[in-house]
Amino acid sequence: MAHIRLLLALLLLATLAGCLGGPPVASLPEPPPPPPPPAAGQSDQILLEETLRGRALGNAEVVGLSDRLLQEGNASLSDQTTMARLEILLLKALKTEDKVNRPAVLRNLGIIHYHQGKYKKARQELQHANELNPKDPRTHFYLARLFTLQGEIYQKQGKKSQAKQQFKRASIEMEMARKLAPGNPAYRQEIQPANKQGQGK
Repeated sequence: MAHIRLLLALLLLATLAGCLGGPPVASLPEPPPPPPPPAAGQSDQILLEETLRGRALGNAEVVGLSDRLLQEGNASLSDQTTMARLEILLLKALKTEDKVNRPAVLRNLGIIHYHQGKYKKARQELQHANELNPKDPRTHFYLARLFTLQGEIYQKQGKKSQAKQQFKRASIEMEMARKLAPGNPAYRQEIQPANKQGQGK
C-alpha cells in the first residue's frame, strides 16, 4: 500500500512538472522591464511637475533645479510653460524666511522675467539680487543684457546720451561677470552696441 502511495505521489509530481506530457505548471509572468531613464533635462522637467503637485523641495533644491533649467542654451528658456511653472516655484521660495538662497531665487526670477519680456520686473529682481550678493556672475550677465536692451531702446528713440549711459553700464556689468567667472564662454561676448557707441565719440 505504501508502495502504491509513493508511486501515485511520484506520478502526481511528474504531471505537475510537465514530465509526462501533462500541462506544465503555470509559471509567473516576467515582470515588465523598468522604464528607460529620462533623457537629460527631462528628469528636471519631471521634478518640476512633481514639485508643483506637492513634492517638497527645500529652497536650495529649488535654486538648483531652476539653475539647471535656466542654463544658457537650455530649451526650457523658450518654453513659456516651463518658465511659468518655475516662476510659481520660485515665488513660493521667495515667501520663506530663507535668506541664504534669496539672492539666487531673485536672480532666477529675474532671468525668467527677462525671457518673458517683463524687463522692468527683471531689472528690479536682478538689482535686488545684486545688492544681496554682488559676487554672482549670472546676475551681472543678465543686468548687462538688460542695460543693453534699454540702450537699444534709447538709441531707436534718438536719445543718444541715455543710450550711451546704458551701454556703459552694460559693459561694466559684463566686465564684472567676466571677472567673477573668467572661464564662462557666455561672458566673453561683447556688448556690440556699447562698443559702437564708444567708438563714435
